[in-house]
Amino acid sequence: MNSLNSTGHARNPLHPSHPVSTRKWTGMVPIDDTALAVRDAGGPGLPVVYLNGSYASQRHWRRVVDDLGPSWRHITFDERARGRSKQAADYSFEACLRDIDAVLSARGVDRVLLVGWSYGALLGVHWASRNPGRTAGVVGADGPYPAGWTHEAGHNEIRRVFRRMKPMMPVARPLGLAARFSAEQHADLAIESHKLHAALEPVLMGLTVPVRYVIASGEALGSRDDLQEQMRASLDPLLARNPNLTVSAKVASNHGSILRKDSPAVARAVREVATIGRQAQ
Repeated sequence: MNSLNSTGHARNPLHPSHPVSTRKWTGMVPIDDTALAVRDAGGPGLPVVYLNGSYASQRHWRRVVDDLGPSWRHITFDERARGRSKQAADYSFEACLRDIDAVLSARGVDRVLLVGWSYGALLGVHWASRNPGRTAGVVGADGPYPAGWTHEAGHNEIRRVFRRMKPMMPVARPLGLAARFSAEQHADLAIESHKLHAALEPVLMGLTVPVRYVIASGEALGSRDDLQEQMRASLDPLLARNPNLTVSAKVASNHGSILRKDSPAVARAVREVATIGRQAQ
């Protein structure tokens, strides 16, 4: 006889982390002083949680979700002050990690496959490093790479960029290029992200779950010279040292267009990770 999980759904005795059936659900998940807009496709498939870019929303995952199809349990959500989620006092990286926990707890999910784009990929590998027993694997869409600015000159440049962007932020928000918080908070988030990327090597080297990269080509909006190619190249030495890290594909799209133009490659990487998980069971 099947037991019930925290949402009242029966559990699959062969795969305890997978509910036998869950209903489709859309709503708000409270955490701290805010609430997150969440969409759960329901169904008995492996839960896949999608982690957005810094200022993006769950709508950016539509093509990947469509490419994978209904046999997966797709869970998307908007981060604090992005999309339809509420504003908050804390927009730090640690707050974002807590948000993943809150969404999984609210939806009764024990084990998950994480798919992240850019900043979301950084979140995915950090969460997996802390929760290896609950992680089926991670797919990173053009990230994360172990390179970032740690010097004050670079951080001052980031602050200048966001000060210049301030008048354009209301227009940029619907495009997923800005969030509903101040230009100073945007800069703080970007600087924190650079520091975390620069310190990423021990996290990536310690991962024991399968990680598949889908790597973009060329520079993105706002980047210059070959900065992003240099960041991508920083991954190469780690690929040889940790066999759990693998490049699934190098695609023609750039950093900003990868989910729109190369969603099939991201979907293939998800299937690869899931296959590895099934073989390990």
